[in-house]
Amino acid sequence: MKPLVSIIIPCKEVDNYTKECITGCKRLEYENFEIIVLPDCQPSDIVEGVKLISTGAVSPGIKRNLGIKNSTGEFCAFIDNDAYPRPDWLTNALKILADPSIGGVGGPGLTPPEDNSHQKAGGYVLSSFMTGNLSNRYKSKTNVESDDIHSCNFISRRSTLVLAGGWNEKYWPGEDTLMCLAIKKTGKKLIESSAVVVYHHRRSLLKPHLRQVSRFGEHRGFFVKKFPENSLKLTYFAPSLLVSLFFVGLLFSLFNPFFLNIFLLGLTAYLFASFVAAVLQVKCSKLLPAVWLGIIVTHIVYGLFFLSGLLKRDLKR
Repeated sequence: MKPLVSIIIPCKEVDNYTKECITGCKRLEYENFEIIVLPDCQPSDIVEGVKLISTGAVSPGIKRNLGIKNSTGEFCAFIDNDAYPRPDWLTNALKILADPSIGGVGGPGLTPPEDNSHQKAGGYVLSSFMTGNLSNRYKSKTNVESDDIHSCNFISRRSTLVLAGGWNEKYWPGEDTLMCLAIKKTGKKLIESSAVVVYHHRRSLLKPHLRQVSRFGEHRGFFVKKFPENSLKLTYFAPSLLVSLFFVGLLFSLFNPFFLNIFLLGLTAYLFASFVAAVLQVKCSKLLPAVWLGIIVTHIVYGLFFLSGLLKRDLKR
């Protein structure tokens, strides 16, 4: 008998995305699982085949911990309500977790083919090489050892999660970073696998996408000084360095023609690199200008909010 897996889906409400997620979980080729859905309030319509737990308006970390507390599975699989799994999601994840030295498994959150053009543009921005190693979260890749698996696609033994102290209930986003840090401290490894796939609906470009990016940037900047073990990386600093160099270069170029030439050369190189990144991602030429602009503005917004996070003494829940 295959071990029981508890699929835990935190959400604000059981909306169409949540129903799509539940349907996707019911179509998994892995047979022994339960589905636990944690909305703020009890939905008005009946949702068959799931365990519904009303939580009130609390953080995703609290919802996930309530999911663990009410689970009966040997393994817990976490997925966001605006995502749905590939049919072999659990089958492939549990093959990796058969190794007792591995404490958690995740994989890419791919842009669903049914997303609209604005959502796909946001996905192209996130998966471009201009986002560095972070692009691996949004496209297929080979199996790699990781120290930061995102919570929309995270599978672990229930005992490991309990040993790690559960999900952080204060910070969001970033609770996945802290969970991974806690699991690593238990001596276990984390693996991101190209075979452990979910499809994650994107925020539309530009405004919803940039709102999400700003939250990521601010929390990562704060985590760099509070939780440096898996946040103190050059990749996370790069957008802020880029923004800083732009303003310093612009300032110096106002007073010296030599610095103006250096500034224009650097700006041209960046614009060319970001254009190439957009070209390599975009499947529809009509989206090319939006994706190019999206890459640039994403760097600026992330960089500024990263600096904001660095300067803050704490973040509000």
